[in-house]
Amino acid sequence: MLLNAACNQQHSTISVSTTDTAIAKKASCPACSKSQSVCRMPSRSVALLGTSSSIITGDSSSAEMVAIPGGTFEMGSNDFDDSKPIHRITVKPFLMDEHEVTNAQFEKFVNATHYITVAERPLNPVDYPGVAADKLVAGSAVFTPPAHAVSLDDPFVWWIYVKGANWKHPKGPTSSIKGKDNEPVVQVCYEDAVAYATWAGKRLPTEAEWEFAARGNRQPTKYYWGNELKPNGKWVANIYQGNFPDHNTAEDGYDGVAPVKSFPPNPFGLYDMDGNVWEWCNDLYRPDYYQHSPEYNPQGPTDSYDPDEPNTVKHVQRGGSFICSDQYCIRYKAGSRGKGETNSAGNNLGFRCVKDIKN
Repeated sequence: MLLNAACNQQHSTISVSTTDTAIAKKASCPACSKSQSVCRMPSRSVALLGTSSSIITGDSSSAEMVAIPGGTFEMGSNDFDDSKPIHRITVKPFLMDEHEVTNAQFEKFVNATHYITVAERPLNPVDYPGVAADKLVAGSAVFTPPAHAVSLDDPFVWWIYVKGANWKHPKGPTSSIKGKDNEPVVQVCYEDAVAYATWAGKRLPTEAEWEFAARGNRQPTKYYWGNELKPNGKWVANIYQGNFPDHNTAEDGYDGVAPVKSFPPNPFGLYDMDGNVWEWCNDLYRPDYYQHSPEYNPQGPTDSYDPDEPNTVKHVQRGGSFICSDQYCIRYKAGSRGKGETNSAGNNLGFRCVKDIKN
């Protein structure tokens, strides 16, 4: 398998045998397509040098959080195999960030703790036998649209492992978050999201909490915002328009990440529960979990299993992103699920936090 790694002004390729661990394994995308595992993105399923930075509890205020009343709802969707069956779930009240964690918020955390994200850490040569040491570079996956229409069979046409891509440089060393304080932080893996949440005195939402909050206490609809893709002829979420992956018409006003609060909130006052960036949930991923999920306040399965990558630990992701398209990836539809390898990141992946309401 060949994996392109772009760095600064030059391009190089990393050649990895299919029997070796690859820098970005071919894994099922959190986006996924119409009931089939054909939408894929790279997984960064590797062991990293060192351990996580120790986390010091920081600001535990509830500023910019919304009270979610809790209640009972019908969870899931019949449109996707891993979202069946639709089942009745009750969640208790909780607080949720009104928008995705921003660059400014994450920077405050990093400055306070000196935390180093997974994408910034060096790779362990032991995990890549036969690969030259100068090829083992810190980085992450970046959505890189081709210049022309392509077959949708090979995700490595538009997903490239880029040297130096991380939360400060979402698309690589020449990119920057300067002046983008209000955009969602991206290039964060599950471990990074948990570290931030711990520092903030919060946690990641369960999958059930996330879906209940996204539905906004409304009757089941095709999308979280309603049954029409464009209510009153207007886009109400940051998703992909045009021919995927080479031509984004950006009819919604954005051809990439949008600043938080760029679209209307849902009835709970939450922004961007659809599109913009995928959001990590605390639950491990299993496609069969809904068949035996407890009815009250489910916390997810005790282990992870994905038939596409049986030996890879994955967590649930929700909401879709700016590269989700009806042409290819429709996992922004209500009740649909995403999944991602625990140490993988991308420039369309972020998170938001929740907090328990103390009695």
